[in-house]
Amino acid sequence: MEMILGKTKLDEWAAALSDYTISAPVMEDGIWSYKASKGSVQLDHANTTQPPKGFSFPQREVFFSFEQIKGEPPKLTQKLPKATRHAVFGVRPCDGAGSVRMDKVFGDHVEDTYYHARRSNVAYVGLACNKSQGINCFCQSVGGSPVASDGMDVLMTDLGDRYFVVGLTKTGKALMAAGESLFVKPSVADREQLERTHADAIAQPQRAIQDLKAAPAKLKASFDSPIWEDMARACIGCGVCTFLCPTCHCFDINDENTSATPLKGSRVRTWDNCQFADFTMHTSGHNPRESQGSRLRQRVSHKFLYFQENFGMPQCTGCGRCISECSVGIDIISVVNKVVEHAG
Repeated sequence: MEMILGKTKLDEWAAALSDYTISAPVMEDGIWSYKASKGSVQLDHANTTQPPKGFSFPQREVFFSFEQIKGEPPKLTQKLPKATRHAVFGVRPCDGAGSVRMDKVFGDHVEDTYYHARRSNVAYVGLACNKSQGINCFCQSVGGSPVASDGMDVLMTDLGDRYFVVGLTKTGKALMAAGESLFVKPSVADREQLERTHADAIAQPQRAIQDLKAAPAKLKASFDSPIWEDMARACIGCGVCTFLCPTCHCFDINDENTSATPLKGSRVRTWDNCQFADFTMHTSGHNPRESQGSRLRQRVSHKFLYFQENFGMPQCTGCGRCISECSVGIDIISVVNKVVEHAG
């Protein structure tokens, strides 16, 4: 389904999606992130600082509550996610590609009930990148494109005063049907402009990983190399690189007590971070990744070696957030390039 939507009609379309909570990029406390729209969807922005993965994989979620009264069997109450439907506008191609990878992690081998309960109620209305979203974009280096539709239900392309809108999935086509009267069929001129716009976007220069195909073998060969400690020397282990990543999915599970007598609490899943010093800490006190270099090696190897082996694609989607937001300037592109060169 291909249609044209005038920009002045965007809010009307969002309003027509009455079964959905509408979310879009919002600036709050100096940070662009996806928030519930308050009457207006604004898409004239660079990519968000925070990716939209939290709609399917929230930073904190309760699995079940428990209660233990002396002399009685323990009482467990499962807490399944509410069936709230979200239409997320303005998702960029790197984040659409991120959702593809998250779906694989939480569904390819064993389906995660909590993830899929949320994911099945999230619709992504994507926005192609007519221009680079920052100096650290490198989606094309990892097999992506600034105009890719992977992981999207709808993909919009900005044509100036209007959007070229493509419904990609059954859900996406239903979203467009809800605002059917607002759309018009594209003309030949619209299609020609779309082709030029996409070609121009793809032609724009980006930073590059020099030899992605060689990276898995070179990373494996460099496992014990001292280069990791050298490259991680500045790292402070804050974890911002993984918390802002559209594909990082490590988590911890803890029991949080709210009452001692009777014993009450909840079992909670929270995001965890391979860059934290205690991420792999054993109960014995032994830590197999005791240095920051070994933790940097884990993050980079997961992106370009382990995920490639398991799913046939790099885990990284080239959004560049981990580079732009790193307070000490660690650059995953430079890290991969140095490892490939060093192991050569």
